[in-house]
Amino acid sequence: MQKLFPAIILFFFLTSCGCGGPETPPPGGDTGTDNVVQQPPAINYSIIKVYPHDTSSYTQGLFLNNNILYEGTGQPGHSKLAIIDLATGKPKQEVKINPAEFGEGIAMLNGKIFQLTWQNNVVHVYDAATLKKINDFSWPYEGWGLTTDGKNLIVSTGSSNLYYVSPDSFKIVKQVAVTDNYGPVAMINELEFINGFVYANQYETNYILKIDPATGNVTGRLDCTDILTRSGMSYDPAMYELQTGNVLNGIAYNPSANSLYITGKLWPALFEIKLTQ
Repeated sequence: MQKLFPAIILFFFLTSCGCGGPETPPPGGDTGTDNVVQQPPAINYSIIKVYPHDTSSYTQGLFLNNNILYEGTGQPGHSKLAIIDLATGKPKQEVKINPAEFGEGIAMLNGKIFQLTWQNNVVHVYDAATLKKINDFSWPYEGWGLTTDGKNLIVSTGSSNLYYVSPDSFKIVKQVAVTDNYGPVAMINELEFINGFVYANQYETNYILKIDPATGNVTGRLDCTDILTRSGMSYDPAMYELQTGNVLNGIAYNPSANSLYITGKLWPALFEIKLTQ
């Protein structure tokens, strides 16, 4: 019995400690999942109307002001700022930029229209009433998307950051990192500020992301896969595969109808859609 006594003590010690087994959490206790970031919910939409879009326009920026649609396009030698006739998809008025420059996102603020360039580090400023160029700013990064919250301009650079800049100097006021349940979200492109949220095309995807500008969190995702097929227009699907670059790009908000206009680079159609989430 004396030889067995130490073993019995050890047995009771191990079982009382629960060594080697998981501890059961108390009822209602922290299970360790409270900080898990959820996948952004899907945002559904319906197509209200389909308009023609100029297939020579490599769309980089889009916005609506007083029911007038403005479009900025890219590609050297083809970059411009234009007022678009919705019925035809053709420009009613346009300003071409330096043929060596690659035009990008556009936005209007304080009676001025701002237009980014991709890798030229130049921001063009136009009088909104006449489209006459009145100024240029320098920008140290690539220019991709542009919108405004009514106070500052908001710039994307193809990274996962949104940059808030002063419209008077184009100097950075603050930056916000965009994230979802997987972490940083890269390739943020064309932007539109809608009812307190930033909506963004994610380049080389069919997604439009809804971003909370206070946190950078993606709070919803609109999947526009096959929207061209749903347009009923004749087109070559091979031209609009994701790897061609002729992808979904362009978001303009119509507050009077609470609808969005969306299109893509060289697309034959521009869509008016309504979100149903």
